[in-house]
Amino acid sequence: MTFLFGVYVAGCLILLVAGLVEQRGHHRRLESIPQRIVVNGIRGKSSITRLCAGALRGGGLRTVGKTTGTAARFVFPDGTEEPIHRKFGLANIVEQIGIIRRAASWRPDALVIECMAVLPELQEINERKLVRSTICVICNVREDHLDEMGPTLDDVARSLSRSMPVGGICVTAERERLHILAEEAERRGCRLVAVDPESVRDDEMDRFRWITFKENVAIALAVAQLCGIGRGEAMAGMVAASPDPGTVAVDTYATPRGRIAFANIFAANDPESTLMNIELLHGRGMISAPLTMVVNCRPDRVERNGQMGELTGRVRPDRIVLIGEQTHTARTRVPHELADRVVDLGGALDLEAFLDAVVIGPAGTGSVVAVGNIHGQGEVLLSRMHALPPAVPAGVA
Repeated sequence: MTFLFGVYVAGCLILLVAGLVEQRGHHRRLESIPQRIVVNGIRGKSSITRLCAGALRGGGLRTVGKTTGTAARFVFPDGTEEPIHRKFGLANIVEQIGIIRRAASWRPDALVIECMAVLPELQEINERKLVRSTICVICNVREDHLDEMGPTLDDVARSLSRSMPVGGICVTAERERLHILAEEAERRGCRLVAVDPESVRDDEMDRFRWITFKENVAIALAVAQLCGIGRGEAMAGMVAASPDPGTVAVDTYATPRGRIAFANIFAANDPESTLMNIELLHGRGMISAPLTMVVNCRPDRVERNGQMGELTGRVRPDRIVLIGEQTHTARTRVPHELADRVVDLGGALDLEAFLDAVVIGPAGTGSVVAVGNIHGQGEVLLSRMHALPPAVPAGVA
């Protein structure tokens, strides 16, 4: 019995020593990277991570990046990237240790890494133990993950603030709850930098080949400036960077009834981000009337289904198509005056019925925005749409 107890104690001591050695090695690797930028917030983290990394590369800094969103990626100093493979496909913040080890091996000037923690306690661990950022980005405070960070948006703002570096710098584009972020920053001795999206010119936005927002670009420009990089170099680096796989795009398909401009906005997920994407696409002429709004419903996202149903009242589409499971949770929240525009296609997706529901105008064209959550019938819809033939641009023989 004494022997077994001795083996147990020896094992615990070995694990303790190994843990201390690993911790010291991790801290040494962190200190070898002069600029460590953590990107946190509710929407747009992956895109901002790529923009920041591109801006720093544009300024000549050897920069490594890591995204977590739609498709986790490790971005090399030359801008190329590869997927991050996880055991059993499960994400865990402990993977940040391996990412730091890999990043340090490139001897970078900067690391831009997306925060992958949702629980407030894990966000603080990610900051204080795993990354120890020099600059933190809190891009926005939106309605999502309310079960973990809520229940109110004020609570979400305070939860996100746990990723602020003590004595460091935090950059944000948040406006409505800026006062809360300012209070939290003061508590931590953290300098808060609030960016103005309107400081980004329209001609600068026109340089991007994909959809992004002035808020995101303004954040990346501020991060670049804090790292000593000029605006021109930063913009060139951002424009040259690769977009995130979840970036909003519009594809045009040919159907027996006409041409459909199809916008995948599933990644936006929350109502405000979804509306911002729809308005941006309208403003750029990428979608137009008549508009069909597709809401994908999930049985485990009942509240989100309802929020998207309510959002139809602000979008005012010509047709509202409900797909997925428990579609009644969205249908009951559609404004009464729009009830006659609803087509409920809940259950297994019937593509022919879906295409019949899309409104096509006199010119033989129509636009579709797909919103809600991508999982389930949303993935089926994207797969079926991608199988359709692309439409030949107007005027091309």
